[in-house]
Amino acid sequence: MADINLGVGGANSAVAGGYDIDNSLKLEADNSEELNFTPSSSGSNQTWTFSCWFKLTEIDKVNPIFGHYTSADNQALIRILNTNNELSFRLVNGGIIRELKSDMLFRDTSAFYHLVVAVDTTDGTSTNRVKIYVNGEQISLTGTYPTPSLVTYGINTSGINMDIGGSTTATPTFYGFTGYMAEIHHIDGSQLAPTEFGEYDEDSGIWKPKAYTGSHGTNGFYLDFADASDLGDDESGNGNDWTEVNLTAADQATDTPTNNFATYNVLVNANTTETEGATRINSDSSFQTVPASIGVTSGKWYAEFKHNETGNEAFFGVVSLDGNNTDFGNHIGNDSDNYGVGMYAGNGNSYITGTIASFSSATSSSVVVGIALDMDNGYVYISKDGTWQNSGNPTSGSSGTGGLALAKYQTDIHAIAASCFNVASQYYVASNFGGYTTISISSAATDANGYGTFEYAPPSGYYALCTKNLAEYG
Repeated sequence: MADINLGVGGANSAVAGGYDIDNSLKLEADNSEELNFTPSSSGSNQTWTFSCWFKLTEIDKVNPIFGHYTSADNQALIRILNTNNELSFRLVNGGIIRELKSDMLFRDTSAFYHLVVAVDTTDGTSTNRVKIYVNGEQISLTGTYPTPSLVTYGINTSGINMDIGGSTTATPTFYGFTGYMAEIHHIDGSQLAPTEFGEYDEDSGIWKPKAYTGSHGTNGFYLDFADASDLGDDESGNGNDWTEVNLTAADQATDTPTNNFATYNVLVNANTTETEGATRINSDSSFQTVPASIGVTSGKWYAEFKHNETGNEAFFGVVSLDGNNTDFGNHIGNDSDNYGVGMYAGNGNSYITGTIASFSSATSSSVVVGIALDMDNGYVYISKDGTWQNSGNPTSGSSGTGGLALAKYQTDIHAIAASCFNVASQYYVASNFGGYTTISISSAATDANGYGTFEYAPPSGYYALCTKNLAEYG
């Protein structure tokens, strides 16, 4: 089997202009977050199309995307399975099971995928009855295709509950999606091509969203998550509004397919757990480090952090992504064999490749820590509640006034990072790269391009780690 790996940028990461998606929905399986809708009339159960963009923040688990589950004998589910992370289309009607699985695997947590599932069980050619497209390309499937007579009721049936981001397969077990979803369309009565929802950029060749202009059918809907107070609002004109389950306005995000923001990189450290859209980490084993999902070699970048660790057991800073870096299995800057640069919250000291020096004071859990990474000059600046420590001046350029020097900034890719300590599972280090955060924000500051939502404004010339900024400054 092959992986689908979009890389750091993701869909539309370098494409300026065109059709923009402004919002996504953050979903967390541990919180049993999902959306529900029950049709009041029946549409077509044999012909329909589902389109959405999604970014995973947890893999090797069941990630349900869309479907219905009435009983073990009657269900229609689109989901990513924990076995090899393949996509599954599962149709069970009257106990008869038909399931198709993708040859491609879904392991990329740094970028958005575009998924289109197009169904027409009446087609005389069995392999045309279910077509699945990822980023505009039809993918190969293995398994058993449904027969025309199989589907007598299901996804578009009156009184049958639809789910987005959740499914129950054996009461009371709940399986939930963990990540972000955006731009969701369901078309009742038509099997459509992916070109109805996306197109290739003529300059970059990247698959990008475009506005869908067709009808949605009886039980069709369009969710854009633009209204934080009504995340289930159907914008198709049908009024097929969804019920939010364990979701609040705080679950709206600006991390989207047309401007993909950094999160914690969930793939690099097996001893940490990432939650809340991969913006929180806690450790399973002493000090552990997790970098951002976007690394950089040039430009100036900003992010914020906040911890609730007992004894202020946290580090904030920058790590090299060089293959010899051992920071991930310890705290930032722990020894001379790696190239980490950071500050210890416990006493405010700086740690640079094993060298410890006085830098600041202890950082309590009430403090918002800012990291300004200057990759053009090789310095890291650290602020506490908007005040730059060590008399730092992030705009000082090559003089690096009050900054911490990167050891190998001219040759290595670097990433903003944090370290946490195994005190207890309820302790964590929260990040804010601008697209989503659980850190309380009162000022809603942005960078000079208007991207990101921060407590404190990034210094002049510094930008949020998102793909639109990377295209311009990275």
